[in-house]
Amino acid sequence: MSDEDPYLWLEEITGEAALGWVRERNGETVAALTGTPAFKVLESAIREVLDDDGRIPYVVRRGGHLYNFWQDAGHVRGLWRRTTLEEYVKDRPVWEPVLDLDALAEAEGEKWAWAGSRVLGPDHRHALVLLSRDGADACVVREFDLRTLKFADGGFEVPEGRTTIGWIDRDEVWIGADFGPGSMSGSGYPLQVRRWRRGTPLDEAELVYEGRASDISATGWYDDTPGFERHFLHRQIDFWHQELFLLPEGGPAARPAARPEKIGVPDDAGASVHREWLIVAPKSPWLGHAAGTLLAFDFEAFRAGEREATVLFTPDAHTALAGWSWTRNHLILTTRADVSSRMELLTPGPGPGGWRRAPLAGVPPLSTASVTCTDPDVGDEYFLNVSGYLQPSTLYRGTAGEGAGESVKRGPALFDTEGLDVRRHFAVSADGTRVPYFVVGPEDRPGPGPTLLYGYGGFEISMVPQYSAVTGRAWLARGGTYVVAGIRGGHEYGPDWHKAALGANRVRAFEDFAAVARDLTARGITTPAQLGIEGGSNGGLLMGAMLTRYPELFGAVVSLVPLTDMLRFHRLLAGASWTAEYGDPDNAADRPHLADISPYHRIRTGGSAYPPLLLLTSTRDDRVHPGHARKMAARLREHGHPVLFHEHLGGGHSGATDHEQTAFNEALVHTFLWERLTPGA
Repeated sequence: MSDEDPYLWLEEITGEAALGWVRERNGETVAALTGTPAFKVLESAIREVLDDDGRIPYVVRRGGHLYNFWQDAGHVRGLWRRTTLEEYVKDRPVWEPVLDLDALAEAEGEKWAWAGSRVLGPDHRHALVLLSRDGADACVVREFDLRTLKFADGGFEVPEGRTTIGWIDRDEVWIGADFGPGSMSGSGYPLQVRRWRRGTPLDEAELVYEGRASDISATGWYDDTPGFERHFLHRQIDFWHQELFLLPEGGPAARPAARPEKIGVPDDAGASVHREWLIVAPKSPWLGHAAGTLLAFDFEAFRAGEREATVLFTPDAHTALAGWSWTRNHLILTTRADVSSRMELLTPGPGPGGWRRAPLAGVPPLSTASVTCTDPDVGDEYFLNVSGYLQPSTLYRGTAGEGAGESVKRGPALFDTEGLDVRRHFAVSADGTRVPYFVVGPEDRPGPGPTLLYGYGGFEISMVPQYSAVTGRAWLARGGTYVVAGIRGGHEYGPDWHKAALGANRVRAFEDFAAVARDLTARGITTPAQLGIEGGSNGGLLMGAMLTRYPELFGAVVSLVPLTDMLRFHRLLAGASWTAEYGDPDNAADRPHLADISPYHRIRTGGSAYPPLLLLTSTRDDRVHPGHARKMAARLREHGHPVLFHEHLGGGHSGATDHEQTAFNEALVHTFLWERLTPGA
């Protein structure tokens, strides 16, 4: 294999030649897919779903207000707004506008996209607003007054970058930013943690901690829980290893001690502190407990050297930890049994083993439940969202410890589910592993039909049941079958399920996905010619692997904002942060397997014909470099393989910042798939 790359020039994100090539490919794709009346009908139907005002407006509590960010046809870039609980539970709440991004974008001539906020308690007047230019990860930061509803004169303001920031008090923040050479990691994230005081120059902010050059990032934050005020530092060593530090003497006005105290949990464990409790989720066996357990310690006793834990969850062959959320006095535990959610309410008690537990009702089979909001410093209120493939979301509000929550919002049914059902099956992978997948489609189809298989397989991300009105309108309503595979590399069955596909074992994820494809054909659900596949980001790498390894199994492939060049990914944007997931191309031991899993380097002429491929990316994606998709398309064209390519100038890693772009992208994808999987239909 030659190390020469004739398409390196396509990595020049805004290079004149590269953008000229992009415009040519965009023109070809638009001409190939958008010229029929059916495309406009589909695009309009998808846009209608995205703009539907019956969607649940999910909220975050900030004191007496519930805040929501909302996009629709009248608010293309979005509206940050708020209401009260009394209003929110009504069918048509009255919302108070807080910040109109469309008006801001017009006034400033910038394509602003919402990237979140940091609000200072307990009065919740002062906010740090994060704004992205056209969807990039890099943001500008501006202070906003939630009483006057204006940007604060002389407030905190940070220029565009991958900034981390959080309040300490009214006049001071923890910040990580680009402070010049050596202050940012090879992945482009801050390594320095500084305290920045209002009215002082940013470059004079006090340096408190600095990560190593080889680290991914370092951050600091202040826990303002009354009676438990503390400063913490977090060092991200690589994607799967980190260290948590406590800075003593951390009262609101006190200066933290210069020497941080490391919290003695394993570097690969997840750990968090709430009031007097330290919660640890080890990913490897620890203190006699299996990987994937959830443990609770008295924080001060742990700091003093005690290691007696209360076991809050123990995994088994079918059940894995999915997450946990604190209210003031309770912990809501979410687990998954064969990828279907279960929930419990845990109440701390004195001494190890003193915790009480009870099921949290209201979660039906083959569905996904998640806590969307709590206010753990104040009370036991929680908001719980429940959804399934054919079940629109229902949002419950409850008070932990006071019985079942009550439904406060129900999402609209935006496609016809009559005659559809959901089934869970298991495929057997090459090494004998059982791989779960869900099939959503017609109950009584007499024979195989067009099927879309989706997968991801990496970074501990689980593929779980959830309602997608876009998929419903664009695919299921036309008679297609939709399938989601829970392959290794994800977190469907806990840490070991993820670790099984790390590094040189990445091929396990590929084998799992191919096994699901074969199982679909064996069950008569589809045929290779009628089977399309889709994935994005790491899932785009999966799609490239399927294209170049198993072309005979598929009729069409869609790859969104993908990784494709696994010998250069670590040199492109945030790619260096992913070497713990894939391996390091500069390491002689890793380079052979990375070359083997690199779709860009596996492209060949001859052999089995490749199915047609659609590649979508964004010029403003500053996480996965658009050069991956560009170069993949160029090399496929060179070797005579069928490929279409489209690149939005904006959109960031999501590929779109507004509903218009999203509807266009989804219409491209589903038009491409339907035309190729149902020729002549």
